[in-house]
Amino acid sequence: MEPAPPHPAFAQARGTAPLAGSPAPASLWPAPTPRGPRGPTPRLLSLDAHGRILNWMSWQDAACLYARGAVAWTLGDPCFTVHGGVNRWTGRQSIIALAPIIAAKGHANARVPEPTPALTNHALFARDQWICLYCGADGRRMPLTRDHVLPTSKGGRDVWENVVSACIHCNSRKGGRTPQQAGMPLLAVPFRPSWVEHLILSNRHILADQMAFLTAHLPKRARPQG
Repeated sequence: MEPAPPHPAFAQARGTAPLAGSPAPASLWPAPTPRGPRGPTPRLLSLDAHGRILNWMSWQDAACLYARGAVAWTLGDPCFTVHGGVNRWTGRQSIIALAPIIAAKGHANARVPEPTPALTNHALFARDQWICLYCGADGRRMPLTRDHVLPTSKGGRDVWENVVSACIHCNSRKGGRTPQQAGMPLLAVPFRPSWVEHLILSNRHILADQMAFLTAHLPKRARPQG
């Protein structure tokens, strides 16, 4: 299985261009990892019987679904093989070939609203590609902080749409002011990731079949162009 190609940059995916002279953000999506015996153990994409995307699951949980006969359908070529015990009567070892995308049997409610990704610093920094959204500094070389665009002292809320990644220097310089008051325009507009975007950002080892499936379910504004 070939790895999926990287996706467009954060600014391009969101339709917001960096300021002139500002460093261009890196690719929004982490590059998927091809399956193989020496690669990292893949996580499997869990769906309900209607195809609604649920979450990532471990190979152990996936193997349990197979063993219980609880798999409704699968997509993609097998990406991981589980070897079980040996049958005392036949002498054969049980083998389960796990697919990268697995839909489980059971009740599925298509009207359940999409969950909101938890707002953690790690998830925030991943959304912003590990850069300061004020100066573009690389957060992998210096600590990042959570900055409230509209300060909490002015009634700003701790929600996805009001927080950005900021280096310590920019956070301190901005203080209790808005970006306009501080003369510090943002490089991109903060947004609440969809559940699919959250799943992509939370897994650095996505297989090509999984990436293709997830990309097809991205919000239209976030889909790669071309």
